[in-house]
Amino acid sequence: MNVKINIRWTKLVSIVYCSLLICVSSCRDDHYEVETMAGGTLWQTIADPQTGTTQFARVLEACGYDKVLAGSQTYTVFAPTDDSFTVREADSLIALFNAEKAAGRRTDDNAAVRQFIQNHIALYKYPVSTLTRDTLTMMNNKYYQFTVDRLADRRLTSVNKLCANGLLFTVDRPLDYFPNIFEYLGMDSETDSVYQFFNHYNVYEFNEAKSVPGDIIDGQTVYLDSVSDLTNRVFSLIGLINSEDSTYWMLCPTNAEWNRLVDEYQAYFNYPNNVAKRDSLVYSNTRLAIVGGGIFSRSSNSEEALRDSAVSTQAQSALVRSLLETEPYYIYQKPYAPGGIFDGADDILCSNGHVLKTGRFGISKYDTFMQTVKVEAENLQYQDHLDEAIDPVTIHQVTSNNPFYGKVSGNSFIEVKPVTPTSNVIISYDIHGLLSGIKYDVFAVFVPSTAADTLSVDEARKPCRIVSRVRQTDQNGVLSEPPLRNAKTTTAQVVDTVKLSTVTISTCSYGLNDALVKLDLRSNVQETQVSTYSTTLRLDCFIFKPVE
Repeated sequence: MNVKINIRWTKLVSIVYCSLLICVSSCRDDHYEVETMAGGTLWQTIADPQTGTTQFARVLEACGYDKVLAGSQTYTVFAPTDDSFTVREADSLIALFNAEKAAGRRTDDNAAVRQFIQNHIALYKYPVSTLTRDTLTMMNNKYYQFTVDRLADRRLTSVNKLCANGLLFTVDRPLDYFPNIFEYLGMDSETDSVYQFFNHYNVYEFNEAKSVPGDIIDGQTVYLDSVSDLTNRVFSLIGLINSEDSTYWMLCPTNAEWNRLVDEYQAYFNYPNNVAKRDSLVYSNTRLAIVGGGIFSRSSNSEEALRDSAVSTQAQSALVRSLLETEPYYIYQKPYAPGGIFDGADDILCSNGHVLKTGRFGISKYDTFMQTVKVEAENLQYQDHLDEAIDPVTIHQVTSNNPFYGKVSGNSFIEVKPVTPTSNVIISYDIHGLLSGIKYDVFAVFVPSTAADTLSVDEARKPCRIVSRVRQTDQNGVLSEPPLRNAKTTTAQVVDTVKLSTVTISTCSYGLNDALVKLDLRSNVQETQVSTYSTTLRLDCFIFKPVE
């Protein structure tokens, strides 16, 4: 009795299982057809001489992908047949793989693997039918159109050969490899210096889902093929030029132009010897200064808009520029006009945009990294010290009904009052983000008393007399102590931008938390002059402007 019940139960399960298979198949695609059952793994089928893919199999085996395609991971493989993929072509790819392997290049970066093998393999099973119109993502993240009889522009000569671990197709010719912007830079001998800079920051993170597991040894899975995804912190800053999901244009200098710019720009990033990771900062910031302003996302640059101006990925929005009252850095007018940044560049189409290769890099440093530095006086976090003055200083807001509204940066300023009527106040500010080896014109912007109080008494409306100095850190990390000098007199009752001095900065503080430059101001009024000059300072901001 028990035997009969078990037999009946087994038959019932089989009937239900088959019914479910039929239902699922018809739900997925009424026209789905598996051509043949290969009876072995993908590797066994590809290596079978009767399949007609022996040269493809030779390359797979030489590059270690025989083990990958014999494993438990599921793939769809598009194998070029021997009719179109020759012995010479296979030999060439095998030699390329061995040469790059000997040079220490990791397998996933090996050109033979990434540009050829992974260009013909997709993860998981993708059967084709008369209704198929899809986009496949290959192992190298390239996208190809997939239809009933074609992958991209290659004809499918056999379809849906079901193997133990996936599906096998054959194609009439090998698929062409279409590089993205990052990949192209490394393939062109005239731009590989830029590629090597980007490549310096490549980090690969293990992707368990894409990797092929093997045996478990000592409690740990040993992977037959370990797949890692590329991340690069430079790309996250300036644009994902390695991504197939985005579209960019990149203005790229040739190697000779790159070397010229590196030699010139390195002097602007001379950090003191005691700065942590000094050499790394010099290396990275020098090169980022070149490439940082030359990448353009097509999502923010339409074809029509590019005729008027090109907005790089580093540009701030118009709203932010308005709020911060900054100049339109990283935005270039008439890029295609004679002398424009794109003028004369070679246009190379890539899978995710264009490389505009040029031997004359037309982006000015004054339009990108060599910027005016402005410190708002009311930002007291930058105040270094205060002497002979009432502490804390008073912060005033310029109201909308005041005649000076809109004429004071941020519509706010500070008032620095002396502890006694005859005291000369001293105030000092940290100045961040300055570059080395260039001259800056140094300005202080003074505000009239009526910007805070239109009814201020005559005593408060007097001009100021001041002296100033710039203290800066030398190569050994020592802060200089020059005398206060450069006596200046302000103009009363106007917003007055006073040029204090012109200084050459010796060490770079770009990107550092610590300020290497300090600006000191002191009122400079004798006791006999207090009836003529005010010892109270009303300060809007301080400006360090590069001298072109």
